Amino acid sequence: MDFTTTAVRTALNSASYVSPGLAGRAAFRLFRKPRGRSRLRPDERPVMERAEVGEVAVGGEKAVSYRWGTGERPVLLVHGWESRGSRFAALVSELLDLGLSPVAFDAPGHGEGAGESMTIVDLRDIAWALDGEHGPFEVVVAHSLGVTATFLALRDGGLRTERVVAISGVPDFGYLVDGFCARLGLRARLNAGLRRRIERELFPGEGDIWSRFAVPRTVAEVGRPLSVLVVHDEDDDMVDPAHSRALADTLGDRAELVVTRGLGHRRILGDPQVVSSVRDFVVREWAARAPARPDPSPLPAAG
Repeated sequence: MDFTTTAVRTALNSASYVSPGLAGRAAFRLFRKPRGRSRLRPDERPVMERAEVGEVAVGGEKAVSYRWGTGERPVLLVHGWESRGSRFAALVSELLDLGLSPVAFDAPGHGEGAGESMTIVDLRDIAWALDGEHGPFEVVVAHSLGVTATFLALRDGGLRTERVVAISGVPDFGYLVDGFCARLGLRARLNAGLRRRIERELFPGEGDIWSRFAVPRTVAEVGRPLSVLVVHDEDDDMVDPAHSRALADTLGDRAELVVTRGLGHRRILGDPQVVSSVRDFVVREWAARAPARPDPSPLPAAG
């Protein structure tokens, strides 16, 4: 634990004894806002410079959208917390080689998006807006919190696809809160207060977000058949890979599980093995849906 984290932990826990409200507001601000914007990497720039750039209005802010290809056979790419659309650059190149048309975005507070932050509902609504403009999608490829938002968007009816790639998926919204509190070593009282403040300020009127935003529930309530490629790294230090194994078990023969090693939570997106696995999944799904070719043998002569 670095000095800054230790200082924040000490300050918040100490303040929670004398001024619970002040400590709660400070914890909420830290949870709500990304620690910084991910920057465009040099190796991503050539791909991003080829994109057609647009905007998506969401939550009073604007996301930035990116589109490649002809528009035929579109694929949606959904990034997670403290990430950006350019992290899919290696996959974009592979999808273009297959003749697909990738669509990505930077959510508010991320990449080139406006504003300071986003919520899982913002991610859902961006997916809906892009579906209305470009969908339905051949495949949706999502990472981290983007996985949670993708199944939410599918369950709530505004996103159309029958194929999903779920990479390093966050199992539910509560997992983020518990992980945030664990990393800072915050008291249980602060955790409970943070949950109440999130319900009140981020999701007013949304009901039981801790259950409704959970992947096991949303997957079960998606009203269409799904074929899912589940990918997770054994050394992910942010999301326990056991959750992806559980998702694959829940889906049964509708899911394929790929487990990598040594990539962690973020480097997994650009890894050649993972990109190849996604490509193979897309090709197999495409081939499985292709209409059967007519039998080329001649008909017997009438006799």
